[in-house]
Amino acid sequence: MFEAAELGHKISKKEFAKLEPTLRLELLELQQRLRQANFPVIIVVAGVDGAGKGETINLLNEWMDPRWIVTRAYNEPSDEEQERPEFWRYWRDLPPKGKIGVYLSSWYSEPVLQRAHGKWGRGRFDAHLDRIGSFEKTLADSGALILKFWMHLGKKDQKKRLKALEKNPLDSWRVTDRDWKHWEMYEKFIGASERAIMRTSTGQAPWSIIEGRDLRYSAITVARILKKSISKRLSDIELEAELLAQKKKKKKATRKRRLTQESTQQTVLQALKMNKALEKDSYNQGLAEQRARLNKLFRRAQSKNKSVLLVFEGWDAGGKGGAIRRLTSALDARDWQVIPIAAPTDEERDHHYLWRFWRHLPRSGRLTVFDRSWYGRVLVERVEGFAREEEWRRSYAEINQFEEQLVDHGIILAKYWLHITKDEQLRRFKEREKTPFKRWKLTDEDWRNRKQWDLYQQAVNEMVTRTSTFNAPWTLVEGNDKRFARVKVIETLCDQLERSLKKK
Repeated sequence: MFEAAELGHKISKKEFAKLEPTLRLELLELQQRLRQANFPVIIVVAGVDGAGKGETINLLNEWMDPRWIVTRAYNEPSDEEQERPEFWRYWRDLPPKGKIGVYLSSWYSEPVLQRAHGKWGRGRFDAHLDRIGSFEKTLADSGALILKFWMHLGKKDQKKRLKALEKNPLDSWRVTDRDWKHWEMYEKFIGASERAIMRTSTGQAPWSIIEGRDLRYSAITVARILKKSISKRLSDIELEAELLAQKKKKKKATRKRRLTQESTQQTVLQALKMNKALEKDSYNQGLAEQRARLNKLFRRAQSKNKSVLLVFEGWDAGGKGGAIRRLTSALDARDWQVIPIAAPTDEERDHHYLWRFWRHLPRSGRLTVFDRSWYGRVLVERVEGFAREEEWRRSYAEINQFEEQLVDHGIILAKYWLHITKDEQLRRFKEREKTPFKRWKLTDEDWRNRKQWDLYQQAVNEMVTRTSTFNAPWTLVEGNDKRFARVKVIETLCDQLERSLKKK
């Protein structure tokens, strides 16, 4: 694989001086066009130590406007990063639409390092590479342009480069004992890297192997690939916009007919027994017992550095707020946070839809509640047409992968759908209209959503059946009686905490 990157291509100083001004201007012009585009550019730079990774990144920042480039290099995870899933720090640093993100020592460093040192077997290594592939596919499916560059040097050339750097007083700090240790393990690193590149080079996120012997050559080659790729993507976007405008009217009518047909199907919600209720005395006793139980179990979870993540979805006026208040009041206010999710801000719209949820993942020993969540993608965005069908359909797999990472990290994840009947919702709406301190909760949007009840019910049915997994199941709560619903939410959370804490 790497033989073609050891041919000894060179660019003279004179030729470089001739190519640089034109290429630099073209990149700057493309960058200005990119700022108005609806996609980010993600550049991963990896490769052999001493092959010019840092020099290439510095040159890109010099040639283009650095204000619109986000450059990140990663070392060992900090305490804050270790308390969250591995990919949290990468999601946190993703560039918004219109910007370029450059990543050095990225999500490839740890698996290659562990494999080269023999700490990971092939099975674990491949599984991690598959997770990387899923991560990059998720970003690419949402429109991100992903370019990955492997800067290569042969073993002899690497030794020569490291020695040259050591002799230069201005560059000697770049070479460490770790670099020489890795040079001694060159064949093992190359073997791990070759497998990583083969398994993760896709049409959506291709690797380009760059010969690193001549820094001028490698810089020009990277810049040319970058220019060609961004230019092509911008042209493709313009063409797609024209075609999309032509198809939009036809799709809207077809979508309405299909959703109406689906709404007549039997759903998991219709199987719930909605007459479940608790008398006041039973409610008060049950609530007190379950809250005490929750407090005890959560403190046990804290002692094991476990974090808890709760997702609340449900109908408007379904009782989410009341259930959340009864649950959190059993805990120390310093240990929990409620994240209310509304329409995304401009900043959030400029990122992948999961970005804003990754940012709010709890630290070890904390509890975070999402009052509405990432499931808006397959609920409101689906029914209201804010997401195209291909977007919300692929979101089921993206959400399952996201939640798998949370659970694999050790987060205790609980998901609730609070269900009420259509008649009960109408009764609560009318009650809110008459009650001054509740009137603010009722909006025109609530009434408009109610008119699409059947479409939302079908969306919920598919959401539950597609995303209720063994490690992240949905709890469907019969919510016509608020007392019963509140006790069931806390009781089922306690049951899940007990099961999770018993696991080794």
